[in-house]
Amino acid sequence: MMIGDLRRVDNLGPRDERIFSILGMGLVQLIGADVLRPDLGWLMATASPLRIANEMTRVRDPDGFAKLRALRARSTVGDATILPAIERIALIMASKGGTIGDITPGDCLELLQTGREVFPEPGKSGRHSPFLYQLLHSAGMLPADAPSSVRMFSTRFPGQLTVEQLVDRYDLACRPIRDLFVDYLRERQISVDYNTLTSLATALALWFWKDLENHHPGIESLRLAPDVATGWKLRLQTRIVRSTNQSGDIVEMKVERSTASDVMMTLRAFYLDLAQWALDEPSRWGQWAVPCPIKVDDIQHNRMKSRRKARMDQRTRDRLPVLPALIEVVDRNRTTAASLLQAAAATQPGALFSSAGQTLRRAQLKRHSPRVWGEDPATGRRRDLTREEDNAFWAWAALEVLRSTGVRIEELTELTHHSLIQYRLPTTGELVPLLQIAPSKTDEERLLVISPELADVLSAIICRIRTPDGSVPLVIAYDHHEKVWNPPMPLLFQRPVGLEQRPIPIAGVRDLLQEALVGTGLVDATGRALTFAPHDFRRIFTTEAIMNGMPPHIAQLILGHRDINTTMGYKAVYPEEAINGHRAFIARRRELRPSEEYRSPTDEEWEDFLGHFEHRKVALGDCGRAYGTNCVHEHSCVRCPLLRVDPTQRSRLVDIRDNLIARIAEAQREGWAGEAEGLKVSLAAANAKLAKVDGTIARRSAAVNLGMPTFTDIAIRTTTAATDPRQP
Repeated sequence: MMIGDLRRVDNLGPRDERIFSILGMGLVQLIGADVLRPDLGWLMATASPLRIANEMTRVRDPDGFAKLRALRARSTVGDATILPAIERIALIMASKGGTIGDITPGDCLELLQTGREVFPEPGKSGRHSPFLYQLLHSAGMLPADAPSSVRMFSTRFPGQLTVEQLVDRYDLACRPIRDLFVDYLRERQISVDYNTLTSLATALALWFWKDLENHHPGIESLRLAPDVATGWKLRLQTRIVRSTNQSGDIVEMKVERSTASDVMMTLRAFYLDLAQWALDEPSRWGQWAVPCPIKVDDIQHNRMKSRRKARMDQRTRDRLPVLPALIEVVDRNRTTAASLLQAAAATQPGALFSSAGQTLRRAQLKRHSPRVWGEDPATGRRRDLTREEDNAFWAWAALEVLRSTGVRIEELTELTHHSLIQYRLPTTGELVPLLQIAPSKTDEERLLVISPELADVLSAIICRIRTPDGSVPLVIAYDHHEKVWNPPMPLLFQRPVGLEQRPIPIAGVRDLLQEALVGTGLVDATGRALTFAPHDFRRIFTTEAIMNGMPPHIAQLILGHRDINTTMGYKAVYPEEAINGHRAFIARRRELRPSEEYRSPTDEEWEDFLGHFEHRKVALGDCGRAYGTNCVHEHSCVRCPLLRVDPTQRSRLVDIRDNLIARIAEAQREGWAGEAEGLKVSLAAANAKLAKVDGTIARRSAAVNLGMPTFTDIAIRTTTAATDPRQP
């Protein structure tokens, strides 16, 4: 009998309206005792999931719920996320029966799907949170073979599609052409990676055939009439860009499509492949061998390449001069955010605190949260200081690694603890730190020498991500190019999210860099706000290296390019005469060099080679001159730009500077104008080196204050030379 019927006949009894809560309590007890197993959708729509969670804790699985609640201490999210997740776990138990240990990944997915059906509105996004899976996995409640992250179930990471699925995304009307594309891509699939295969499918199915079907319904042949081919080429050259003007109206504008030449090259290769395959297998491919509508003159590849080079050079010219300012801003943001967080953590909720020229109030939270919040005393606007500090640190780390190494963005996100290698010189025993770059675009690994500044950055990263036992957590990352999940690795760019460590993805690095640029006031040549893409630092690194004397072929090895022309294309504002002159010099030197120089060196020659590097050690530090060259400054090390001063020899450098000042005064007093002029040159060089040493000491002092270990502490591999260094 319905409650409404009882009310109409005045038969609710003496408890009257309290009958609702009484019946609700009884229903919860029946569910907790597993007498009733309501539908999951009904349970999610009720107003009392918390009461069900409390009852399940009391009668069904107290130890399991206690284990879940104990995870609050190590989570980066608060009760506002953890408690609803526990309530939803109780709903699964109420609907399926059993204890927490009986829940499967399928049960979690069913609850997430039911939540989207019951609460389809975007405003109910909190109901769609998958945090319950993370909570169960971190507590060890799921089966051993369960995926380690709920991200593996997300539609944002779909994995690799089959060739048929790649083509069918565009719903082609002509079935024979659709089947031809599938067969063609299946043939090419063996020799290309998945990212290239996806690009081929998009170019053929979307940009080519789908466009033809839209403008010529019923088309069924690859043999295109001249007017049809010409119309398609013209449409491919431009694209529509929509923007909003000052009045709020949407404005459409045609702009040149930068990838038009690439699409036409792909289509021309498709037609030529069919013609060649028709000779090998006429029965299979012969019917598709038709004249190619793309002529050689149609592909203005050199023109597009030169335009792209000009745009990239302009980007480099705009960004290279302001790079020091960006570095300073990012480093200041990091130290400011760290000091604010430290000051807030030492302040009681509701109290004011000041740091880095800012005065905030520690926010008072109604629920437990591991994050530290501050609020503006004047406006009341809240700020997540924990997140600000985390973002500021990783923006600084990404910028420093990118500008110091010139690595690609995907190589940055794939750096692991195993990438740090120590090479020990066989004679002196000196350790040389190296950074191993895993094979990526060119499928070749390479080793980069780690500068002292880069070593400080890597030390800070490892110090931050290490667990209390000193290990670097293993995390799984999704390869957005190959659309596969990589095995767990000790990635350097990772941070905690909820109860798990997650890698910082490529898009995340881009967002961190753009966020760091906000408020800097940096503008480009047109006066618009300046933006930095991760690849800009690779071009800047190349330009600076070559402009400062690095031979192009050495830069090619450092950057991992197969073709030196690619390296030269990365470099901007470099005179063409210098390139041609350097290449001509190399050609002449190779012609004149005796063939005997290409033989294997003797033991004496090898010892002489190693001895050269031992003789680089001077009183103030190390000399960086090339092998086989004499000192062009006649051992006047203070003036030499190749001298790298050891910070421990600062006092000796100060003595040299003071002596120069005294000698200049003496020369001026005695009227030795020529002597004084030469001494002033040496004094300027000494002051410059002293300033550089002070900067190095300041950075190292800051690093020590943050608890950074030395490179010896963080590197996990050491490479020593064999008995005969010439043998592999």
